[in-house]
Amino acid sequence: MSARHRVVAAVATRLGRRGFELRRHSAVRRQSVLTRHGVDLVLDVGAAGGGYGSSLRAFGYTGDIVSFEPLSTPFADLGAVIAGDPRWTARNVALGQEAGEVVINVASNSTSSSILPMLDAHVDAAPQVTYVGTETVTVARLDDEAREVVAGHRRPFLKIDTQGFEREVLAGGADTVAACVGLQLELSLVPLYGGGMLIDEAVSWAYDHGFRMVGLEQGYAAPTGEILQIDGVFVRADPAA
Repeated sequence: MSARHRVVAAVATRLGRRGFELRRHSAVRRQSVLTRHGVDLVLDVGAAGGGYGSSLRAFGYTGDIVSFEPLSTPFADLGAVIAGDPRWTARNVALGQEAGEVVINVASNSTSSSILPMLDAHVDAAPQVTYVGTETVTVARLDDEAREVVAGHRRPFLKIDTQGFEREVLAGGADTVAACVGLQLELSLVPLYGGGMLIDEAVSWAYDHGFRMVGLEQGYAAPTGEILQIDGVFVRADPAA
């Protein structure tokens, strides 16, 4: 064993004894997938303050990003993040099955905000996170919002993180999904939002639409250690697609 490998092994052992794991960052694996499939556009649905897009940039993605965030405060934060990045734009809109307006429940941490009601499993796992108000926002269909930008790219990738509302976003984006070489979906292992899509439905939907899962990223865990949400990364089952 080389000196480098001995150091890595020693660090991993010490971390393991303290309940931590030394492993390759999930964002590095995701970027490898994007690079391999030639992704030149990421549609970032449920952008919040821009954390996902910032992670893409930090780990090497240099293509175009279009972020969608309906709430006013996170959208303002997102605007500050993308300032000076000519290949990253943002739209202040929610996405759903039909165009119109909807009331969003605003959470104390903003990232847990949802159109859907928060269930006891979420409250029990994070009692400090509550709904603190509501905001009426504009809803558009993904196909209507993305048609022009998708037409200008060869290999789009769709990420959806909408706190249980993924089913409705997908219902309004059939043409967009058909054009994508991959997607990332939030997968709930237990019901956290009333009526939200669970992991079995989401994974079945992805496979039924020609995708296969190639990666998992840990999302939300309860203090008990139980994992409540993960993110699944999917690509076209046909490599030539």
